[in-house]
Amino acid sequence: MSSLDPNLTSPPPPTLEDPLFLAPSLIPRIAPTVLTTILLLLPFLAYLAYKDYHVFLSLGPGGTPYNFYGYLKITLLRLIVLRNPHKIVIPLEHQNRGYLTPGALPPRRSPRPAVIGIAPHRQIDQRAPKELFTCLSQRIVFLAVEHPQELRMARSTFEKHCPALFSNRQVNVTKAGEVCHAHGIDGSLHLTLHPQDVERVLEAGWGERHPLARGGWCQRFVPSGFIMVYAPQTLEDVETVVNIVKAAVCWVRNERFFDPEVQAKYVELHSTRPEDIATEVIASRTTVELCCGAPAS
Repeated sequence: MSSLDPNLTSPPPPTLEDPLFLAPSLIPRIAPTVLTTILLLLPFLAYLAYKDYHVFLSLGPGGTPYNFYGYLKITLLRLIVLRNPHKIVIPLEHQNRGYLTPGALPPRRSPRPAVIGIAPHRQIDQRAPKELFTCLSQRIVFLAVEHPQELRMARSTFEKHCPALFSNRQVNVTKAGEVCHAHGIDGSLHLTLHPQDVERVLEAGWGERHPLARGGWCQRFVPSGFIMVYAPQTLEDVETVVNIVKAAVCWVRNERFFDPEVQAKYVELHSTRPEDIATEVIASRTTVELCCGAPAS
């Protein structure tokens, strides 16, 4: 006896109107049209790629190879960038915390600059005047000069082409403890902040999140708190930016490093002999001159 249900009917045989029959017959008709369209578009697409590549080069060296391979890498990363770099969702455990006190940042007077790129990630207007960038660079270097056993200057591990401020202790991990680096081409900075401080910087108009600061898988590129701080336009702006840099130091170290009681602890911990202090001063002066030129007398 057959096990098949006699009430079941077999599907109808395919007809000439079935897509399975139509598709092979349409290929010879469609293929020339598709091929012609692609050939017509190729010069236009090549021109767009050429222009886009030169925009990439105009931003200067950054964290990716400064060549066509680096451009292709950045082109692929565009698929996963943040859609709104001016907003952040703060995890519950970080809310109402941070190292920048509420109201510590005055609203930035200028509108947000135009920012493009991923790596390099630069602003293309409102660039810092040379003298202000030199002043900012020296202020950052002198943080390392004033705290030689806790902070240091070295080549950026993110950018690989500029000096950066590092912490010798890192609790909230960045690359090798890098706190911040400044870009000579536009005067902006990249640094990593506490999530609550990121929001305060965004709300006051002083910066924006890096396009890859999504967290998760993207942390292989930059930390989730990685932001751009816009180039200072005045001496008052330099003071504000330095305060943001200090907040970045605190976040990387996970302590209020610049509070007097914390500083007193480190003074006691690092009670240094006079001859060691002289050596540190000489090394610090050399660092200043290498990073941002000899300071004005």
